[in-house]
Amino acid sequence: MRHGKARFVASFLVLPVGLYVFYVLWPYAQDIGYSLTNWGGYSDTQEFVGLDNYVRLVKDELIRKAFWHSVFFLVTVPVFTIALALLFAFLLNVGGRGSRAGVRGVWGSSFYKVVFFFPQVLSLVLIAIMWQAIYRGDEQGLLNGILMKIGLVDPEKPLQFVADPTPFLGVPTVLWWLLLIAVWGGTGFYMVLFSAAMQSIPKDIFEAATLDGATRVKTFFRITLPLLRDSVSVAWVYLGFIALDMYALVYVMTPSQGGPDHASEVFASVINFTAFNKGQFGYACAIAVALGIFTLLLAAVQLRVTRRERIEY
Repeated sequence: MRHGKARFVASFLVLPVGLYVFYVLWPYAQDIGYSLTNWGGYSDTQEFVGLDNYVRLVKDELIRKAFWHSVFFLVTVPVFTIALALLFAFLLNVGGRGSRAGVRGVWGSSFYKVVFFFPQVLSLVLIAIMWQAIYRGDEQGLLNGILMKIGLVDPEKPLQFVADPTPFLGVPTVLWWLLLIAVWGGTGFYMVLFSAAMQSIPKDIFEAATLDGATRVKTFFRITLPLLRDSVSVAWVYLGFIALDMYALVYVMTPSQGGPDHASEVFASVINFTAFNKGQFGYACAIAVALGIFTLLLAAVQLRVTRRERIEY
């Protein structure tokens, strides 16, 4: 009877496991295999070069640039997105004026949630094209047009937002403008996520804190934030993955898909340029493997650091 049940369960697992192996694990295995060769991508011949590609990427100045740019996004995208999402979620749920009904959110909170969530229904490429019009480096650009109208920008010298490699706080200016887009596009989703988590917290806790004289700031840091730790941890991991995949914004918005002067290069843009422009697919695969290992290590560290016993309420 037990063997029959095992065969019955196995019969249902064969197809999904087979599809997973064929469409997920096998491409990974191929990528690792190609990373050990000098394959050009368009020929049937390939020479085994061992770890030469990995030694090369360690010494590659462009890879080093892309790494630090990715680290910049890895730190700033989660920090700013989560901070804004938590602030808006708190205001929408417990930021309204007190009433006889107890603690409540601001009036029209459902409408604000829809407005904040709106960027999520747009594709990332569409968002990039829209912001490209805003950042346009002449008088036709929305930002340049406004700044020229109020006299803050010389019409003869319009700002080159995503074509400006000059550093600001040690980071190319173009990266800060791309960061603004990433935060704008992601805040709404995580605001809704945190809002749903806050609604699961009993209102009695907030009302008791209010009766004890706790301010909204103390309520947020002493009650709300600790009870949302699980949601924040999940958001941090997902935003970390998003920060490592800024390719769409870089490709659509920046000069030469990583410019100017490689000031906005990220791992994905380097992989694309190396494979399809230089014809060095073996080296591109090595970069992709390194990025995959870095991503797995990042996820493991984040989950380990944010893990703790669940709070019951």
